[in-house]
Amino acid sequence: MSTTPQRLEHLIDLGASLAPIHVAICHPCSEVALRGAVEAAQAKLIEPVLVGPPARLRALAGQTGLDISNFRVVATAHSHESAARAVALCRAGECEALMKGSLHTEEMMHEVVDVDTGLRTERRISHVFLMEVSTYPRMLLITDAAINIYPTLDDKVHIVQNAIDLAHALGMARPKVAILSAVETVESKIRSTIEAAALCKMADRGQITGAIVDGPLAFDTAINLEAARIKGLVSAVAGTTDILVVPDLESGNMLAKQLEYLANAKAAGIVLGARVPIILTSRADSSETRLASCAVAVKLAHTRRQRAAGSLHA
Repeated sequence: MSTTPQRLEHLIDLGASLAPIHVAICHPCSEVALRGAVEAAQAKLIEPVLVGPPARLRALAGQTGLDISNFRVVATAHSHESAARAVALCRAGECEALMKGSLHTEEMMHEVVDVDTGLRTERRISHVFLMEVSTYPRMLLITDAAINIYPTLDDKVHIVQNAIDLAHALGMARPKVAILSAVETVESKIRSTIEAAALCKMADRGQITGAIVDGPLAFDTAINLEAARIKGLVSAVAGTTDILVVPDLESGNMLAKQLEYLANAKAAGIVLGARVPIILTSRADSSETRLASCAVAVKLAHTRRQRAAGSLHA
């Protein structure tokens, strides 16, 4: 039996130690989506604001035995209106996080990225998986495997910085970042190696801050010090990586799912770079995954409060 600490449990405990935040639950019109909101409230992580058709929500609650009587309900007619209203609640500051319900991710994110009414900032929006792998001694943050399909070098600057800022919020003072490719050398025919080298130099020049960044690194050398030694690779990141930056969504998605289904990894997830943290849930998510994802959003919301208070007193 593995003696690896239960890091998702630690995240949940961390979130529960803080005051609950108001979260706009966007169209929770399935049992899984509604139950996720109820369980997060019972865990004292969030105060759900249910955004959806009231009659449909009440009927669903009655059918599933879920008590939503103490939750605020914002009435909408359909999923598109739910997305618009949920985003508006976050934009107005009434909610400090956004959580996807039973609508399609694209429908909600369309409202999130709207230039005039959405939640965009100067940062590129990106996703981070927080993965607990029993064979690895620390939590792995994998980015971006859910939002940016083929990110440019400029996009990757934001993707890397978003993940570093998340790591800081979770208590990692100087996380180690591995920019992944297929090899450890810069090859003109492999674009990801060139971009990895550029990202490392940008970190050297202060364009990316708060972490030790190295790449290109292959997956084996990023997570296994012996593999790096055998290859003669000298790296401050190899074997002790906290953040894995993948070349594109396809490779990242495959990596995350391989770890989940072949290595029995557990994964939470969060979307960063918007005005508020965004919790993207899946029908296949376990209760622990949903709670851990909510807990990360809670921690990020409190970190933002502290920074805002600090800037006011500066």
